[in-house]
Amino acid sequence: MANNVGQDDFQTKLQNWLPKIVLSPSIAAMVVFVYGFIAFTVYMSFSDSKMLPSYDWIGLANYTKLWKLSHWWVSITNLAVFALLYIGICTFLGLSLAILLDQKIRGEGMLRPIYLYPMALSFIVTGTAWKWILDPGIGLENTMHQWGWESFHFDWIKDRNMAIYTVVIAAVWQTSGFVMAMFLAGLRGVDNEILKAAQIDGASNWRLYRRIVIPMLRPAFLSAFVILAHLSVKSYDLIIALTGGGPGRATEVPATFMYSYTFTRNSMGIGAASAVIMLMTIAAIITPYLYAELKEKK
Repeated sequence: MANNVGQDDFQTKLQNWLPKIVLSPSIAAMVVFVYGFIAFTVYMSFSDSKMLPSYDWIGLANYTKLWKLSHWWVSITNLAVFALLYIGICTFLGLSLAILLDQKIRGEGMLRPIYLYPMALSFIVTGTAWKWILDPGIGLENTMHQWGWESFHFDWIKDRNMAIYTVVIAAVWQTSGFVMAMFLAGLRGVDNEILKAAQIDGASNWRLYRRIVIPMLRPAFLSAFVILAHLSVKSYDLIIALTGGGPGRATEVPATFMYSYTFTRNSMGIGAASAVIMLMTIAAIITPYLYAELKEKK
């Protein structure tokens, strides 16, 4: 009898400890290779690192130099233009598509995966594909000329003043379907009894969505904003594949700036400082969202 009790205790302890044992290598790897390197990057931002890491502490000198660089201000400006247009257009298109599909239209089951398909692609693939489409020599402009529309010109990708908008086009194409899915899930969660009561009171469809449905989608709007803002800050791979940060510095953003100064300009300290500022920006976006979620659960 005592042996059975001891065996049961051992099995219970094993069941309690087995998940922790299985997960411990992954947790250890995450601590070292994610948070460990974040801490290392923060330390490098306060050091005199050039081509190789240096452990000579220089305080806030790298941050002071960073904010005096015109290239950094160009990247900040480009990011502001890109983020505002990207978030705004994606939200508008996603909501519009979600409302369209919420009308129980025919072929909804086929349209949803079509809209969602771009999100399955990596930003590298998206950037490369849109680079071919927008290239005047082989893309849309060349095709139109071959069809006889000689006056058609669409060379934004080569234009310093318009190149950033080509990045917006590619990013919106990839992400708007995902935003549509978020809003559609929110729309399907709206209580039909509330909508029926409003219709009985004579509310038109426009007033129904404007006064009742859209205000009830606040969590979906907040989630979409957090995700899109996060993607816009870390939009390195799309820009590298599409424009390479050019022409000139027309599409350079903090992510490409950080890579350039860290690995090609031998200014690891300044690159680390820009990476820390990007991390702080993302944290400033995500932390209030997580706090609100935790507060609602309590």
